[in-house]
Amino acid sequence: MARLTQEQLIEKYNSLLEYENKCREDGYRFVAGIDEAGRGPLAGPVVAACCILDPDNMILGLDDSKKLSAKKRDALFDEIKEKAIAYSVIRVEADVIDEINILNATKQAMRQCVAEISVKPDVLLIDAVNLDGTGLPVIPIIKGDAKSNSIAAASILAKVTRDRIMEDYDKEYPGYGFAKHKGYGTAEHYAGIRAQGMCPIHRRSFLKVIH
Repeated sequence: MARLTQEQLIEKYNSLLEYENKCREDGYRFVAGIDEAGRGPLAGPVVAACCILDPDNMILGLDDSKKLSAKKRDALFDEIKEKAIAYSVIRVEADVIDEINILNATKQAMRQCVAEISVKPDVLLIDAVNLDGTGLPVIPIIKGDAKSNSIAAASILAKVTRDRIMEDYDKEYPGYGFAKHKGYGTAEHYAGIRAQGMCPIHRRSFLKVIH
């Protein structure tokens, strides 16, 4: 895939400000994006992030984190942390996911992000989750991480954080391949479970039947 020129990157960045600009036109000052990583894996936490970007400080190259290379995500992760007005990242562990289910665990992480971010948002842009309980207006956007810079930034914060968590768990619980597949249900992962059984970070509710 050809690399975008600086002009194309700026054009793309501006095209992903539609929701943010509309919110500011409606009188909201601090527009936060929220996204998560790790709803589908068989192991590890679900991670949510909340991010308020600075409208005067562009971060070129923002996109749905799944569309970016690991190297690009890492670079953007550092740039987002440096340039954002505020951000927060929260993890909810596998035992809680088993207790309250993955959707509720995801919402819990998202609400906690909003509660703990250092600058209180005025409105939340969120990737396709109908989030209640924050006391703030919420705008759910289907495929929001590809349509809003704020949600894209949150998706990168969440994914890079979770990937690094799983890489650390790979050292603690070897034999499953966590560093490679990040806890998803690959053939290698299932082979590790069959050989060793489940480890403490496995989601028991996801593994009632071992393939």
